[in-house]
Amino acid sequence: MELTLLFFLLCRFGVSSGSGYFTSIFTLGDSYIDTGNFVIMATPVIPVWIDKPPYGMTFFGRPTGRPSDGRLIIDFIAEEFGLPFLPASLANSSDVSRGVNFAVGGATAIDVDFFERNNLVQFKLLNNSLGVQLGWFERLRPSLCNTTTTEGCKGGCFGRSLFIVGEFGVNDYNFIWMAGKNETEVRSYVPKVVERIVSVVEKLIGDGAAYVVVPGNPPNGCSPALLTLLASPNATDYDAIGCLRGVNRVAARHNALLHAALGGVRARHPGATVVFADFYKPIRAILENPGHFGVAGGDVLKACCGAGGAYNWNGSAVCGMPGVAACEKPAAYVSWDGVHYTEAVYSYIAKGWLHGPYADPPILSAIKH
Repeated sequence: MELTLLFFLLCRFGVSSGSGYFTSIFTLGDSYIDTGNFVIMATPVIPVWIDKPPYGMTFFGRPTGRPSDGRLIIDFIAEEFGLPFLPASLANSSDVSRGVNFAVGGATAIDVDFFERNNLVQFKLLNNSLGVQLGWFERLRPSLCNTTTTEGCKGGCFGRSLFIVGEFGVNDYNFIWMAGKNETEVRSYVPKVVERIVSVVEKLIGDGAAYVVVPGNPPNGCSPALLTLLASPNATDYDAIGCLRGVNRVAARHNALLHAALGGVRARHPGATVVFADFYKPIRAILENPGHFGVAGGDVLKACCGAGGAYNWNGSAVCGMPGVAACEKPAAYVSWDGVHYTEAVYSYIAKGWLHGPYADPPILSAIKH
């Protein structure tokens, strides 16, 4: 069935153009684009499983710190522009001239002390929020531009760099949902999250970023993990697919506010190109018509790698733990491990961001040659 998906992608989008316009990529985000920072940061303090098989089984043949069976969205974007896979920033790579990835799994838009101070979490969070990642970039920026001034980084230095900020928000909302808050309460945090994202986008533009891609939230109400953790006895809490309506309404609200706010960023910074990347619609498209994408219809809300249950996700036996097995064909699934997506899904999303229709404007058409 995975061949069906590959055939669809090739017919719809064609073979990669291999455009070499961008000379570097810099990313801030969470586990959807993390290429190894979480493993480096978390291993000394908590048990980590994404650095163990079967992670990486599809493309790399081994775990790489990516929480998927293979490549992530950022990997496909790098390939499109002929750039190497981005090194995780905490790996202290000797060569970051063509980009570096600051994203860390579990990262929030709001600073972590907010969640701890307001008793929204009952455990110590890793200090990896959007603001922290921005600080990492700010410390590295002078060496990238060979200057100590912001002005020296504008124009030539970052003029052909692609910046990706996000996705952010999923972890913020998940922590609040898991604190037992209702939809109205979770929804009340959306403006704060969006404001934080937009402030960082504008800071990067001020630092000389000419191209910034800002992804929205996926339909997290279709996540096997949240479907398990937030299970409801009320059938009206679920949509026709079986996803949690309230969780997805919050995600849709986040996306609407973020999309509108980015319009304001464009107006204030006409010299910069700002792309809203839709993370919601491509996943819904697959879930609503799984056979068209080579996804097993009966397993559309189940994780490929898991230990049983209605959604093949169990918080006590997650992917990577001893005895937890992966499905034979990850490309026939939407969810890889109950939280993250399969390489096949990430490939589809990446092409939708690059070529359309899942970006405003599509990345390739936004390039000012």
